Amino acid sequence: MSKVKANDTVSVHYTGKLTNGDVFDSSAARGPLEVKLGDGMLIPGFEKGLVGMEVNEKKTISIPKEEAYGEVREELFQVVKNEELPQDIKPEVGMGLVASSPDGREQQLRIAEVKEDHIVIDANHPLAGQDLIFDLELIEIK
Repeated sequence: MSKVKANDTVSVHYTGKLTNGDVFDSSAARGPLEVKLGDGMLIPGFEKGLVGMEVNEKKTISIPKEEAYGEVREELFQVVKNEELPQDIKPEVGMGLVASSPDGREQQLRIAEVKEDHIVIDANHPLAGQDLIFDLELIEIK
C-alpha cells in the first residue's frame, strides 16, 4: 500500500483541538482538505504528521507550538490611538480587525486591550503560543 511522502498531494479530514480539548477547526462540515505537501500551506507539524500515512488510516498527532504557529511575539503588539480608528467601530477585546498594507495585502489583527485613549492590537496568529492536537484521516493520495 502507498504511503504519503514529500511533495504528494493528499486529501485529509482533520479536527484541530487545543490541549484542553476545545475544537478550533474541523473539515467535517466542509469536506476533506486537499493540499500538496511542501507548498508551505500547512504548519510544519501537520505536514510531518501526514508523511507515512496510508489511505483510510486514522491517527492523532500532537504538535508543539514551535511546529505550529510559534511563540507569541511581543513585537507584533502595537498601540493604536483612538483617533486613528474608524469612527464607526466600538473596540472590544477579542474583536477582529483587518489592516491593509501599501501593496494591498491584508493582515488579520485582534484587539488585545482597550484603554481610554488607545487600543493594543495583536498581529500574532490566534493560535500562536499553543500546542495543538489533530485527529487525522487520510482519504486519498493523488
